[in-house]
Amino acid sequence: MAIELLKHQLEFIQSNYRHTGLVGGFRSGKSQAGVYKTLSKKLSLPKIDVAYYLPTYGLIKDIAYPKFREVLEKQSIPYTLNKSDHDITTPFGRIIMRSMDNPELIIGYEVGYSLIDEADVLSTDRMQEVMIKVLARNSAKYPNNNNATDFVSTPEGFKFLYEYYVKNGNDRRKLIQANTLDNTTLPQSYIDNLYDTYPKEQLEAYMKGNFVNLTTGTVYRNFDRKKNIDNSKEVKPNDVLYVGMDFNITKMACTISIKEGNNRYVVDEIVDEYDTSDIAKEIINRYPNNRIFVYPDSAGAARNTSGKSDHDILRKVGFKLIAPSKNPSIRDRINSVNKEFADLTTFINSNRCPSLVSALEKQAYNKNGEPDKTTGHDHILDGFGYEVYNSKYNTIKTRSVNAF
Repeated sequence: MAIELLKHQLEFIQSNYRHTGLVGGFRSGKSQAGVYKTLSKKLSLPKIDVAYYLPTYGLIKDIAYPKFREVLEKQSIPYTLNKSDHDITTPFGRIIMRSMDNPELIIGYEVGYSLIDEADVLSTDRMQEVMIKVLARNSAKYPNNNNATDFVSTPEGFKFLYEYYVKNGNDRRKLIQANTLDNTTLPQSYIDNLYDTYPKEQLEAYMKGNFVNLTTGTVYRNFDRKKNIDNSKEVKPNDVLYVGMDFNITKMACTISIKEGNNRYVVDEIVDEYDTSDIAKEIINRYPNNRIFVYPDSAGAARNTSGKSDHDILRKVGFKLIAPSKNPSIRDRINSVNKEFADLTTFINSNRCPSLVSALEKQAYNKNGEPDKTTGHDHILDGFGYEVYNSKYNTIKTRSVNAF
C-alpha cells in the first residue's frame, strides 16, 4: 500500500512479533496504524479473515468504520460494510469488528490475525478476559504459525498493557512507544491545547505514551490549602456568577464562582437540596440581582415524567445555560481541575465552601482506578468540574445557550 507512514507506524506494521504493541499519546497515529496493519494482513491472506476489536460498538462506529472506509477507498479496493454484522467484506475476505464490552459474545468465528484497539480503556481484569476470548478466535491456520494479536492504545496507568509488555514481557512481545509530537501533521493549536489541559504527569501518558501512575492517592492531588484558599473574595452586587451544577434527587449540589481576569474564585456552595426547583430557588434567594451562568450536568437535558427537564427548569427561572451535548470524560474533567490548582488560577473561599474543600481533600480512587462514588464527595465535585472544564477547556459547540 502506497501510504505515507510515520516511523513508529511503519515499525509497527512491519513487526513480525507474535504480539506487537503500539502505545502512544493522543493523535499519534495509533488507530490508523492498527487499521493499516489489519488491512495489510487481510490483503496478504485472501482466504483468512482478520478481526479488529474496540471497547464498544459506539467506538467501532466512530473510529473503525470511517478509518477503514478511508483507506479502502484510497486504495481503490471495493468493499461492503455490513453495519448489522459489524464486518467489512472485500474481494480478499472479511474484516470482522467486535466490541470488547461483553467478552462472552466473542464467539462463533475464526480468524488468523487480531488487532485490539484501546486495550487500556478496559480494567486489567476485563482485558484479561477479553484476551482469552480473542486468542480462542485467532485459530485459523496461518503461514509460519504466526497468528499474531497486536495492540494499539493510549496508556492508562499501570494496567493491562504495562503488565503484558513491561512487567511480564518476553521475546514474543515487542512494545513500540509513540509521541504525539511525532505526528507533524497536527496543528500547533492542538498541541497547545494538550499543554493547557493536562498537568505534567498526564502529559507523560497522553502525549509521550509513557506508563505513569494515574490512580494513586487522592483524585485532586494538586489542591493545596496553602496555595488555593482565598477567603477574602465574596459576591458583590454586580458580579456575574458561574454555577457548576450536578443533579441528584435529595443531593443536589452546586458551586458558585466569580472571575477576575484569568482567575476563578469559588465563593459559595449549595449542597443537599432536594431537587432542581429547590436549588434554583435557593440560588435566586441568595443572589436575586446577579447575572447567573449555569454549567450543568448534560444528563439534565433529558425530560422526566412531567415533560420538563432539569435544564428546562433552570431556563424558566432566567438562568443562562452553557450546556454541551455531553459531559466531558471523567479524566478530562479531573485533569482540568487539577491543572487549574497547579497553575494557581482557581481559589476557594473555605469559609463559604466547606463541603467542596473537604471533598477535594478526601475523594480517592477506588480499586478500579475510578473516583470513589461511595462517599458522596462526587456530587459537588462533579458540578464544580463541569464549570471548570466547560468554561475554559471545552471547544465543542454547546447544545443550548438561552439569552437573558
